[in-house]
Amino acid sequence: MPTKKESMSAGTDLSRRNLLKSALAGGVVAAAFPSIARGEVARVLRYDVKPSELDEITVATLQEGMKSGKYTARSVAESYIARIKELDKNGPTLGSIIELNPDALKIADELDKERKEKGPRGPMHGISVVIKDNIDTADKMMTTAGSLALVGSKPREDSFLVRQLRKSGAVILGKANLSEWANMRSTHSTSGWSGRGGLTRNPYALDRNTSGSSSGSAVSVSANLTAVAVGTETDGSIVSPSSINGVVGIKPTVGLVSRTGVIPISHTQDTPGPMGRTVSDAATLLGALVGVDAEDVATKASKGKYYTDYTKFLDPAGLKGARVGVVRKLFGFLPQVDDIIDGAIDVMKKKGAVVVDPVEFKTLGKWGEAEEIVLEYELKADMKKYLDRLGPNAPMKTLEDLIKYNEEHKKSEMPYFGQELFLKAQARGPLTDKKYLDVLAECRRLARKEGIDSVMAKHKLDALVSPTDAPAWMTDLVDGDHFLGGSSGPAAVAGYPHITVPAGFVSGLPIGISFFGRAWSEPTLIRLAYSFEQATNVRKPPKFLPTADLSV
Repeated sequence: MPTKKESMSAGTDLSRRNLLKSALAGGVVAAAFPSIARGEVARVLRYDVKPSELDEITVATLQEGMKSGKYTARSVAESYIARIKELDKNGPTLGSIIELNPDALKIADELDKERKEKGPRGPMHGISVVIKDNIDTADKMMTTAGSLALVGSKPREDSFLVRQLRKSGAVILGKANLSEWANMRSTHSTSGWSGRGGLTRNPYALDRNTSGSSSGSAVSVSANLTAVAVGTETDGSIVSPSSINGVVGIKPTVGLVSRTGVIPISHTQDTPGPMGRTVSDAATLLGALVGVDAEDVATKASKGKYYTDYTKFLDPAGLKGARVGVVRKLFGFLPQVDDIIDGAIDVMKKKGAVVVDPVEFKTLGKWGEAEEIVLEYELKADMKKYLDRLGPNAPMKTLEDLIKYNEEHKKSEMPYFGQELFLKAQARGPLTDKKYLDVLAECRRLARKEGIDSVMAKHKLDALVSPTDAPAWMTDLVDGDHFLGGSSGPAAVAGYPHITVPAGFVSGLPIGISFFGRAWSEPTLIRLAYSFEQATNVRKPPKFLPTADLSV
């Protein structure tokens, strides 16, 4: 399901990363910012962005403010909408919001009235949320995955997770831009770009990439354009942009959050998940998203395992006595990142964690080619299933229709990169093919039984830790993304949970630390991530610099 096809795990050799370069691209600065000569970073300019009253505000503080009368759902939504107009559509022009909800203020008014008459529904009542533009809403907004091929597509019903959000009392503020088709279209794509939404820019350094595919979701949270956001991941699409944009991202166990009504890549790896500026905010949103959905068979396994309140696992002393394994094979793509994570590990030790360093992960990355084949097979089958759900008036019916549309609209849909992955997926057969069944079994064996489950059982671990990602690279619309490495692969292929939390900065660019583990271990991971966050408080809001400040 929506996430980024280019796996971030070390040792994985997906086609997107066969062309990785050790140096980040350089010419984009001069093109985007003519006043800055190529390579000149001595003087770093910034946009004069005035602070907002809602900057870095938490969900809990918003609730306190609405209870006291300081805020209303409407005043909060109005403030965020004004900020979107100021920073997203003008000024730094972040490009994180692809469409605002024209009914947002009306919904907020209704929720304010309900609060006065009946009290709040729960911790998300009146809270502004941005959702990724591959999540169906049956309202005045479209759902397009960033593609012009689906412009005008209005689903007949809400996705299951949107129904859950509406029940919680959340205000869906708008939809976030993304890497088009969740980065599953081309081997040379630029993360954060879509035909419909254009380019999303990193708020820490505007010439740097946002990663993806939940680019707009991460940026909107980081830049304080919303309280929280929903992203989706197949392999890296929540945790990578969260890390690179300095926010918390939770990639749940597959089946904890329904995928019904979410434009898919893979039913075995896709999952929506929450993104917030704090672990507490992400945990609060997660509780509003979960639930068993009759249309998504994977959610049946979550019965008795999900919680509608994950904030009860927030424990500042949560690292004390915890057994944490360090996956050193996921280190080594940048020395500065290793130093930050080593410092984070020292903090865990001081907080009482038992650190096993290193732990041997013998199967790490060995699923690379098999994962790629699984995603190609499932994209073709799952896309048709999604398009069928839109009904007889859907603008597209099959993956083949999308390929044809892109060819016929090359100038607008493929000005920078093609659709090699679409073509590879189209060439695959049905899900009954022996090859598909064999590689799927191989992925599960290597990532689950002989992977995460084996390592954690051997060392009696509560979680595995590693760097989440490298710092943001220069956006390069000519050659595409330049990944140095990351750690999303093991949990993604296994379908297990993964949380990233801000851990430090390299030249002012955020670095995240990952906590991942067994299926349904979200409570444990949230406890550990929260304890680490409270001990460090690393996150700093972005400064909207034109380019990275190499002097820091």
